[in-house]
Amino acid sequence: MLREKSCGAVVFLKQESQVKYLLLNYSVGRWDFVKGGVEPDESEKETVIRELKEETNITDARFIDGFREPIAYFYRKNCAAVHKIVVFYLMETCSERVELSYEHEGYVWLDYEQAIKKISFANAKAVLEKAHSQLVRMGIVKKQPSIKVGESYVG
Repeated sequence: MLREKSCGAVVFLKQESQVKYLLLNYSVGRWDFVKGGVEPDESEKETVIRELKEETNITDARFIDGFREPIAYFYRKNCAAVHKIVVFYLMETCSERVELSYEHEGYVWLDYEQAIKKISFANAKAVLEKAHSQLVRMGIVKKQPSIKVGESYVG
């Protein structure tokens, strides 16, 4: 079985008392976070920084300590099963401006409730839920999320 590893980020922007999350529209019609494959001799965080710049041209983001969330899934590539691991970090930026790469058809900044509805995959929704809960614990977000994974918005 083939194995792949990618790293990505739940990127957020704080505007006054509201937090908005960045979602990218990949060319296959799905909404997800910034992410990409780890290159040889590259650390996870180096991958995240590179992918964030390549996919959005955001260069002023900072990592939020204490958040590292791996997910794993299987998919098919040229008739072969691939076990993929994606490690997500939580990052804050002050840049609302995004310059998309060729890989994406659009982007959007959404609050938690809108973002959890828009994300295409249940495992990514779970990552957002954990990231948002981390921001609540840190006092960056003032209230608990009202929508959780497993409620009616997860397909």
